[in-house]
Amino acid sequence: MSHAHPVDVLADARIDTRFGDLRIRRLAGHIGGEVLGLALGADLSTDTFAALQSALLAHKVLFFRGQAHLDDESHQAFGARFGRTVAHPTVPAPNGTKLFELDASKGGGRADSWHTDVTFVDAFPKISILRGVTIPAYGGDTVWANTAKAYERLPDALKRLAEQLWAVHSNDYDYGADRTDAATDDRLRHHKEVFVSAVYEAEHPLVHVHPETGERALLLGHFLKKFVGLSSTESARLFELFQSRVIRLENTVRWSWQQDDVAIWDNRATQHYAINDYGDQPRVVRRVTVHGETAVAVDGQRSRTRRRPEASNDAQLDALITRTA
Repeated sequence: MSHAHPVDVLADARIDTRFGDLRIRRLAGHIGGEVLGLALGADLSTDTFAALQSALLAHKVLFFRGQAHLDDESHQAFGARFGRTVAHPTVPAPNGTKLFELDASKGGGRADSWHTDVTFVDAFPKISILRGVTIPAYGGDTVWANTAKAYERLPDALKRLAEQLWAVHSNDYDYGADRTDAATDDRLRHHKEVFVSAVYEAEHPLVHVHPETGERALLLGHFLKKFVGLSSTESARLFELFQSRVIRLENTVRWSWQQDDVAIWDNRATQHYAINDYGDQPRVVRRVTVHGETAVAVDGQRSRTRRRPEASNDAQLDALITRTA
């Protein structure tokens, strides 16, 4: 009788083969998988793309090495397979694109605080696709957290409390609060002059129901300004209580970037944090963002806009057109 080698058994356990022909290496206990041997592009077959979507819903964030064939155009074309792509509401996109670029040499290039993308609008993005354009020799990892698992692991009493709470999210938040370098002058200037060039506010339920999986997930992150009907002090205490549940280490996965890597995440069920530990090394990543829908609370109420400026640049105009499309 032959016996499998222990190393082979371990390798088999790590590979998730539930999704068509995809081979996905599990990276952590509750979130994250590396898809092996797949070249991303708008020309993926219907079956492969459907498997990819299902795998994304299950793993929350998927990683792909060696995607050097993607450029700005093909990156955006692939993103459009998931739905309508949108520019950032306030940060201008590189010419002729809808890309959101994070360049560490510029003021707004270090996303080193826990957040879910663009929750300061009512219909925040459903999927983000990030491509490593220039990766530092060391440092610059990104960490993702599973917000659905965070809700699932709450005690029943905290679940009941969370399901009653709504919060105001805004791009005009305390930018320097959680950053270890207290944010440089250039970063603070970029935040005030570009990121908050137009102020947005939306109200979201703290617990929302995922529109595809039906999972309940916590909706927090650094754009959360205060809880509706509560003081700033009370809001801060509640935020810490629930946010600490999201970012527990057992609820996270950490990715060490290499040149031409791609990460795709379900923005409705995750938060992420870009680690700012690479000094003055260049780091440039570009994101394609897929338009989402308003969050739905457990009682069926939907997220609502509190403040939304009239369009004053192309990115804002595109966001408004998308919202009414």
